[in-house]
Amino acid sequence: MASLPPLPSVPPSAPVPRLPHVLALADDLSGAAETACALGGPVRLSLTAADVAESPATHDLVVDLDTRNLPTAEAACAVRTALRAAQAGPPRLLYKKVDSQLRGHLAAEAAAYAEGAEAVVVAPALPAAGRTVTGGVVHVNGVPLHRTDGWRAERAAAPRSLPEALSGLPVRAVPLDVVRSEPAALEAEFRRIAASGAHPVPDAETDADLAAVAAAALRLGSGFRLLGSGGLALALGRAMARPAAPPPPAPARDRTPLLFVVGTAEPAAVAQIAHLTALGAHHVPLDPADLAAGTITLPRTPVVPALTVLSIDGSAGLRPGAGRALSAALAALTAAYPGRPDLVLTGGETARTTLDALDIRELEPLGEIHHGAVHSRTPDGRRVVTRPGSYGDEDSLLRIAAALRPHLAAVPAAT
Repeated sequence: MASLPPLPSVPPSAPVPRLPHVLALADDLSGAAETACALGGPVRLSLTAADVAESPATHDLVVDLDTRNLPTAEAACAVRTALRAAQAGPPRLLYKKVDSQLRGHLAAEAAAYAEGAEAVVVAPALPAAGRTVTGGVVHVNGVPLHRTDGWRAERAAAPRSLPEALSGLPVRAVPLDVVRSEPAALEAEFRRIAASGAHPVPDAETDADLAAVAAAALRLGSGFRLLGSGGLALALGRAMARPAAPPPPAPARDRTPLLFVVGTAEPAAVAQIAHLTALGAHHVPLDPADLAAGTITLPRTPVVPALTVLSIDGSAGLRPGAGRALSAALAALTAAYPGRPDLVLTGGETARTTLDALDIRELEPLGEIHHGAVHSRTPDGRRVVTRPGSYGDEDSLLRIAAALRPHLAAVPAAT
């Protein structure tokens, strides 16, 4: 594969140079939206892979390749195709967004992304969500990933370490003391690992650690590519000093319905929904078997409720591998919902299938309501909030409702 247009390379420990705009490739929509906000400046979020070559370099560009549920070979091919398209487009700094819990086709996509690079710096830590990397092992709130239930909806077991998750791609861990050492020492370690034919995997427990990683990679030039979660994207945006994005518009005060589509299998979703029903939201739990069979229709009502929640009833347990079919069925119900509601979509797969069903091909990120809950606007003015399924405290959905409809959230539910 031909190399991408060169970016500036500077001596070790020199200030980070002013660089072109960023091209970020994500494997799902909620992660793409999180990355778009993390970069911190004017950004376009596209659901169309062809935009990699066609979009002008007047802003950062984040593209959802929607590879999370593709077959492994197709996911890797999508990354390679995007990188080839990037060669035909304007020069941009490359970033690969991956899941902080290592879900998806991490090894295959990382290998494709590494082609033509001097090295890929792999840093999936996300301190804001309690996800850290120590000794090459991802931890969730201090517990090794493979000992948590973060992969309960997956067909496979969680990897025990990043080298295992990146099987087939040679990697070398960079201990925390090196990450926190002098910048020249960290850069030298990255260079040493790259010279050995491997890729550095630095430990990181804090945003400051990720800032050091991003700055070191930028100083080493375009041969070193970045791959990580929203935490590393945030460090990248800060290091590049992106121009500030315009403030989001005031919350809507019209009578547009607000529809929450909760496609996540996370147990925390039950408590999050309870806060909305306490506010007076109309909750419609959907049986997964009936949903997959396409036998569910939403009842017609004379007046569309101001707040409605559609969720998948998980009381009978999860069915690993059924997520895509359930998301597609949930998206079809959402697309048929009356009143052209504003949308809150939890789970990247749910968000993508819903926007596909509505033929929405791009979003303008406006800001975060809380970490990972990204408020965007569609080209025709509809408001959309996307949020990874595993994010958010118990009051997450309530906070989103209050941000979008403060006049409703301030009114106690009728008794």
